[in-house]
This record gives sequence, structure tokens and C-alpha cells, in this order.
Amino acid sequence: MQKIQPFLWFDDNAEEAVAFYFSVFKNAKAGAMTRWGEGGPGKPGSVLTASFTLEGMEFIALNGGPHFKFNESISFVVNCKDQAEIDEMWEKLSAGGGEVQCGWLKDKFGLSWQVVPANMAELLQGKDAEGGQRAMQAMMQMKKIDIDTLKRAGGLA
Repeated sequence: MQKIQPFLWFDDNAEEAVAFYFSVFKNAKAGAMTRWGEGGPGKPGSVLTASFTLEGMEFIALNGGPHFKFNESISFVVNCKDQAEIDEMWEKLSAGGGEVQCGWLKDKFGLSWQVVPANMAELLQGKDAEGGQRAMQAMMQMKKIDIDTLKRAGGLA
């Protein structure tokens, strides 16, 4: 078990969210699931918590009710090996959600993700200081990250 584990609060669709993330990430594994009992605030037998692993990172999803919503102050970064993986992750994670800016999106549950190339820092440094500035300016105009555009802007292509 990892020492620090993200705990995600859903209204009443944690099980649906876990199934969605399993459809997005190839390396996904289900863990323990607990259910509401009699006398609790949730419907008896419905999911209370579901633990799961995505790409080696452990999470817990909670059906906690409508009291709290996700916002952009917390997001998960998906480091992608190439443009094809960026395109795939972007399409899957943004389906039913929304595209934001600079590689950020919200999934259909309102959770924020950053879908970026694994070498993003290198791309934003550019060939030199001016190239880095051009690459940053190019990224600020993007929603989904385009690696070739960043390379050209930064003088790396």
C-alpha cells in the first residue's frame, strides 16, 4: 500500500467512475469494495468505497453524497510517451466532460486531468530562452497539447 493515497469523493456514482477509469487506462486493477449497511445514510447494499489502481497508483472512491464537488485545485497528470498516447488519453478522458487549456481537461465526473508529454519541461525550455518563451506562448493557445507545434515554436524541430 502506498503511504499517500488519493481519496475521491463522488456523489453516488463512484462505481460508475471506477468503471470509466478502467475503460481509459490499460493498467487498471480493482481492489476492495465496501457497501452501505442498514442504518447508514446510503442505500443499503450500494457502494460506500471502492479501491482501485490505475497505472500503479492506488485510489479510493467514496459515494459521499452531493456535499462536495471536484474543482481545478486538484488534478492528475498523465505523462504520455508520444502524440498518439496524448490523443488517445485526451479523447477518452474528455468524453462527456470538457476541454480546458494547456493540456487540462475535466472528465464527465468533473475531475481535472492534465494530459501532457512526458518531456513537457524539455519542450517548454526550447532551444534557448527565446525558444522557451515561444513554446510557452504556443502552449497557452492550445487545449490538447501538440508536441510538433511545441517543438517548432521552441526551435527544437
